Amino acid sequence: MANPAAQTALGPMIVVAADQHEPEPLMHDPWAAQLLPTAGRFTAALTRWSPVRTALKSATNKKISGGWSSFLCRKRYIDDQLRAALVNDIDAVVILGAGYDTRAVRLPELADIGVCEVDLPANTMRKTAALHRAFGRTPPNMTLVPVDFETDDLTEVLGRAGFGPHRRTFYVWEAVTQYLTESAVRRTLAYLAQAAPGSVLAFTYVREDFLTGQHTYGAEGAREQFVVKSPLWRFGLRPTAVGSFLAEYGWREVEQVGPAEYAARYLVPAGRDLAVSEIERAVSAERAPR
Repeated sequence: MANPAAQTALGPMIVVAADQHEPEPLMHDPWAAQLLPTAGRFTAALTRWSPVRTALKSATNKKISGGWSSFLCRKRYIDDQLRAALVNDIDAVVILGAGYDTRAVRLPELADIGVCEVDLPANTMRKTAALHRAFGRTPPNMTLVPVDFETDDLTEVLGRAGFGPHRRTFYVWEAVTQYLTESAVRRTLAYLAQAAPGSVLAFTYVREDFLTGQHTYGAEGAREQFVVKSPLWRFGLRPTAVGSFLAEYGWREVEQVGPAEYAARYLVPAGRDLAVSEIERAVSAERAPR
């Protein structure tokens, strides 16, 4: 039976594709629409019309208040962290739960860097087909690896693909942790505990108090769908607990960002008067010296 989490990769990339039609996109991504499956490409094509974008924004923000801009800002933030890390001689990029992410082909800085995209088998198969449709092959800097974080051994799988922890690596773990059990999150971090000094991790997490229902932050629709009716979102953190949680696995929290930082860095300079969701935050961390 297909993992239902595999179906959730589509929505955020449609948002990115739609944003390309804004006067000033928050991030330039010419491949966002092209790597989507047929239905996604059709929807993305419709977003060239402003009324369609407005309707999609409204539907997204009704389910998650500020969700539309949150999807865009978290990607922009991780891009910024990746570009900064590449200045310090990062040897490889590993994207844990890549979905339809386009970083490997849209960021020119990665043209000569090996990028390993890890995801559920169904998503890896779809992504491979999309790359072959767009480029005639999988681009030479990319390696796609099917993984189930709940059952597979990352040390074995990534080592076999040539992306072992001995390389200075930038790890992207975007919009994944909430879909995992705590044991799977901890197993992934146990693998990352082997990372070479100088490695960097950028990840997002959903707030624990949202999952428990203590606070819903204007995202009652999302909680009803993803936590109550179909419990896909299972793991969360408290913002104040992130640093100590990472320290258990030899990582040091460098920065944690949310709505205030996203607005100041990205939305206000772009002239966007948009709310940002409170339920998800992004973190950058560095591998502590051994």
